[in-house]
Amino acid sequence: MKCIIVDDEPLAREGIKMLMDEYDELELVGEFGNANAAALYLLDNQVDLIFLDIQMPGITGLEFARSIPKATLVIFTTAYSEFALESYDVDALDYLLKPIARSRFDKAVKKAFSYHEMMTAENQMGNILESVNEEYIFVRSDRKVCKINLKNILFIEGLKDYVVIRTIDQHYITAINMKNIYERLPKNVFVRVSKSYVVNVTHIDSFDNNDLQIGKYEIPIGAAYRNDFYDNFVTKRMLNK
Repeated sequence: MKCIIVDDEPLAREGIKMLMDEYDELELVGEFGNANAAALYLLDNQVDLIFLDIQMPGITGLEFARSIPKATLVIFTTAYSEFALESYDVDALDYLLKPIARSRFDKAVKKAFSYHEMMTAENQMGNILESVNEEYIFVRSDRKVCKINLKNILFIEGLKDYVVIRTIDQHYITAINMKNIYERLPKNVFVRVSKSYVVNVTHIDSFDNNDLQIGKYEIPIGAAYRNDFYDNFVTKRMLNK
């Protein structure tokens, strides 16, 4: 995978390069101290993955992420945890806090490998959502048409023009955007809680004002979707005195 690093701190760029050295599959093709320089590079060069700082002079990482090609994955690297929710609104693959721990970096990179491989395969196949009924959907994934029971879906994660359908025992990636798949799902079961996530309410274990828990997965609740989530899920199901 061809990668670039965009960070205004030279020491931070060196730290990411040291972490990357463990992976022969990652080819560093450029490093930049600001988003403007990176944007110019992307005009003439294809990149698979960007390690992107958020707080930079001029154009911020969040602003820059909204302009990059749809096929390019983004992993944010930042010292500020308060931008985590916003990162999901620009379809970031992951969000790493500095100083970046080796275990978290490894997890993010393996996720990038998985997504890149599946996206490449599904692009070659012409992947589409086949059909939806009240109990199951058919999707093209991993070079075949798969039947997925709706009751087994934990949540759906959007990533640009793809979605990852996470079920109880596995996951599927399919080339359809979040808006289109959400419109075709039963609204009494599936609730959109952010730009990047639709959840099956029957699998929610707990929640607070900012996040909800489904098994081992912590899913952010976007500010723009919070009221609908509470009105359509919490209020109607809450037991009162």
